[in-house]
Amino acid sequence: MSTILLVDDEPAITDNLAPLLRRAGFDVVVAHDGDQALTLLRAGAPDLVVLDVLLPGKDGRAVLRQVRQERREVPIILLTQVGESGERAMALEEGADDYLNKPFDPHELVARIRAVLRRTERADPDAAPRSAEIRVGDVWLNPAARLAARGEQELDLTTAEFDLLQHLLLRAGSPVPRDELAHISLGRAHGVGTERNVDTLVSKLRRKLGPDDLIKTVRNVGYLYVVREPIHSGTEAGA
Repeated sequence: MSTILLVDDEPAITDNLAPLLRRAGFDVVVAHDGDQALTLLRAGAPDLVVLDVLLPGKDGRAVLRQVRQERREVPIILLTQVGESGERAMALEEGADDYLNKPFDPHELVARIRAVLRRTERADPDAAPRSAEIRVGDVWLNPAARLAARGEQELDLTTAEFDLLQHLLLRAGSPVPRDELAHISLGRAHGVGTERNVDTLVSKLRRKLGPDDLIKTVRNVGYLYVVREPIHSGTEAGA
């Protein structure tokens, strides 16, 4: 049973969501402010966090930044109240794995939680076996351990960034459409705002990979990971 840390200061929300999540098969721990959420995160290891942005004291964005600064890779879904594309992009920029605008359908939240958990644990049929390592040039990725590095420098990636990089490496040398990347890294079909979200993830990956332009934009298609040295993995990448 996966454990969900639900963080919201509105009892009307937690009192309704917590029982719904339990009926959906999750164990639920509730926090009502940012400091309490950080305390619970440090004391235990929830499988996923549902985090409201507007919290008393330390708000949700500050909690998210602190969690990522502490190199905790727990998946986080932000609950926001602004639907602008800039707000959504900022959520991903700061390390969120997904977001949901208030007010929302609770059953959609359950679906988003399951999608993020599947991305964290799934054995993707298009991906390398979990025991295999993938190496393109000096970029190395271990799907089983969820580790990535360039040369001797470990890459600090969120769940969505890791999944995006893994798929780009497996398709290295071939253009990958944005909607395919959205499905792999964001768990949703192509739609309004999706292109901006994928672009944000790619931008973050580019910065973390370093100064070389390893991820090329393919106009009107998506992105291509540049092959400069042979690919090594447990499967035939780019097939």
